[in-house]
Amino acid sequence: MSNITNNTSKRFFTPLKEPFTTAAGSQRRKLEGVVFDMDGTLCEPQTYMFTLMRSALSIPKTTDILDHIYSLPTPSAQATAMESIRSIEREAMVTQVAQPGLVTLMSYLDSRGIRKGICTRNFDAPVNNLIEKFLAGSVFHPIVTREFRPPKPDPAGILHIAKAWGLVRRAGAGESGVPEVGEEEHESAAAVGAAAAAAAAGEDADGASTEEGLKKTEEGEWVADASGLIMVGDSLDDMTAGRRAGAKTVLLVNDVNRHLVDHEHTDLVIERLDQLVEVLEEGLL
Repeated sequence: MSNITNNTSKRFFTPLKEPFTTAAGSQRRKLEGVVFDMDGTLCEPQTYMFTLMRSALSIPKTTDILDHIYSLPTPSAQATAMESIRSIEREAMVTQVAQPGLVTLMSYLDSRGIRKGICTRNFDAPVNNLIEKFLAGSVFHPIVTREFRPPKPDPAGILHIAKAWGLVRRAGAGESGVPEVGEEEHESAAAVGAAAAAAAAGEDADGASTEEGLKKTEEGEWVADASGLIMVGDSLDDMTAGRRAGAKTVLLVNDVNRHLVDHEHTDLVIERLDQLVEVLEEGLL
């Protein structure tokens, strides 16, 4: 397990090489899916874009680009500013380079039947370009782009993906959202399954819309549950969004983000994407 740093003392997910079991005494849970950032994660970083964007918008490095655009006074001003950064992204996507180990990891996840999603602050064209160029035939769904608000570091995008996958829990059942085997107060498997199916369809267990319901935190409400997910990214926004959503976080480290290796929101650190194959196969996270 060279060049892999695990900041957690407890192993959380069942090794994918072993059948998942809910037998009494099992301390691990099933991996429900993996969510990826895009720029700097699926493809090599193109950080020069941010300098060009800030120059185009006449804002300093300390100002968040999307926050600035959304703060502009009129829809017209926002649209003009957004198009100025999209044009930079369109030019940059032509030179996208896949991260080392990208194809190996995605092929492994597909072979194990693990769902894959994307949560990025990019717009859809660079994302689609990367998938078509390097990962044709590999399915990512949902793909959450900057049109979804609020963006990372807010956990809403990751929770949206969990909801789309039918992953829900009763608020108040515990911080991790993982029912303890044998506790009578927890919902039956049938009840949870019905709520999950309803959530994926956009309804709660009684047939009402959950667009707002999944945002509630009152005890007993159905809420999106990302505790069975892993968020893979290269920025503090990625790590924070994953941690706040309740997912485990994996940092793809590089020379620019090495200061995040020991950050409290980082659970595991890898240097190549295909190192996750060993981590998941052996249950090292």
